[in-house]
Amino acid sequence: MTKLYGAIEAGGTKFVCAVSDTDLNIVERVQIPTTVPAETMAQVFEFFDKYTVEAIAIGSFGPIDVNKNSATYGYVTTTPKKGWANYNFLGDMKAHYDVPYVWTTDVNVAAYGELKRGAAKGCQSCLYLTVGTGMGGGAVVNGKVLEGFGHPEMGHITMRRHPEDKYEGYCIYHKDCLEGLTCGPAVEERAGGVKAYDIPKDAKDWEIEAYYLAQACMDYTLILSPEKIVFGGGVSKQEQLFPMIRESFKEQMKDYVATPDLDDYIVHVELGDDAGITGCLLLAMEEAAK
Repeated sequence: MTKLYGAIEAGGTKFVCAVSDTDLNIVERVQIPTTVPAETMAQVFEFFDKYTVEAIAIGSFGPIDVNKNSATYGYVTTTPKKGWANYNFLGDMKAHYDVPYVWTTDVNVAAYGELKRGAAKGCQSCLYLTVGTGMGGGAVVNGKVLEGFGHPEMGHITMRRHPEDKYEGYCIYHKDCLEGLTCGPAVEERAGGVKAYDIPKDAKDWEIEAYYLAQACMDYTLILSPEKIVFGGGVSKQEQLFPMIRESFKEQMKDYVATPDLDDYIVHVELGDDAGITGCLLLAMEEAAK
């Protein structure tokens, strides 16, 4: 009998649920709107009730509690998403399906997907950064998803301001952290309300955006030394950004450390919108094999 594995990429806008075989052939995949837990999870359970799976991996929007010694392990914690704060996501899943689980962030599973099947294939480490409605990052180090007492919150590191940037920042917690200066809404507010895709590709706004993203890449390089930095998210679809990020990275790093060729080091996501669900399925398979 063919073994099946389950995956949930739980985003703030939608959930993607999938079941695959050991060759990553998708048996079924659905999208479910992220409304409130009672509504969204009812559809999740309806989907998985149809299958007997060996394990389920969940990559969730956060913040989430990933500390197995914590009383709230498996919870979505302080999210502003209505109805989801302090929701026992993993506990609710376990109450329905007695299988092994992987519980981590949506960006961590995307990083794992890119490492195994995407832009960082063949590497032992990579960093995945998503720049969209928010800004976040996940990392794989020596083949393992990076976590400590909690999970990385890479979008909220402090930034050195671009000398020509007068924008105060979008983040409700820190104003001008990385997320506050580079996320999609920040790009649009800095441009006076112009949608990102309508901002001219040679506008100063993109130079400023690239400066901050390059600065973040430099910081993460100095701390983690990943073999590859992979960008995903809607803002990163602005192709003109990549040469600008690489050039600004070079200027800011000042040759302090040697890196791989920048054209091959700072790259765009290869799996696109499938990075997260691919990482989830691979992690589920590994968990089931333990």
